[in-house]
Amino acid sequence: MPPKCKFTREEIIHAALSIARTDGPSAVTARALGAKLGSSSKPIFSVFENMEEVQSEVLKAAKALYAGYIRTGLQQNPAFKGVGTQYVLFAIREPKLFQLLFMSEQPQKPPVSGILPIIDESYDKILQSVRDGYGLGEKDAEDLYRHLWIYSHGIAVLCATNMCSFTAEEIGGMMTEVCRSLLKEIKSGK
Repeated sequence: MPPKCKFTREEIIHAALSIARTDGPSAVTARALGAKLGSSSKPIFSVFENMEEVQSEVLKAAKALYAGYIRTGLQQNPAFKGVGTQYVLFAIREPKLFQLLFMSEQPQKPPVSGILPIIDESYDKILQSVRDGYGLGEKDAEDLYRHLWIYSHGIAVLCATNMCSFTAEEIGGMMTEVCRSLLKEIKSGK
């Protein structure tokens, strides 16, 4: 009978996520994970095949954490503004995980019109919030979403890299101002 595992899969993932949150995903090594758990690295490999599997679980956990922010944003009014604000707040509160999810080099360079469905698993829900919230058709909703994502991504990157900081009120005000301008342009038919 094989020996009982010293740590559960969830405990190892939690410890790995904790390392990634503070030091970045590249810091999640077998040695660092063993130290975090107060052990050698050997128990990790009684649960996981290799560190790539651990890294994959860290990515899944980071996506799940981000999805919680998006759910919170979608419950706000207007929902799309809430999503943008939560996106930036995720970058502020979880800069290393934001960098992992949204600042990593892509294997291929997709056109800007196709990037959002690739990097954000909540794309369809967010797009629906744009259609519902502003009474827009599919193409106009996609255009508004893309433009505001580019804008909010810029703010988020500034925050995640400590270039500057914004208050929640500043973030909301900037997004409202840009959104109103874009909506005016879209609805005028230009």
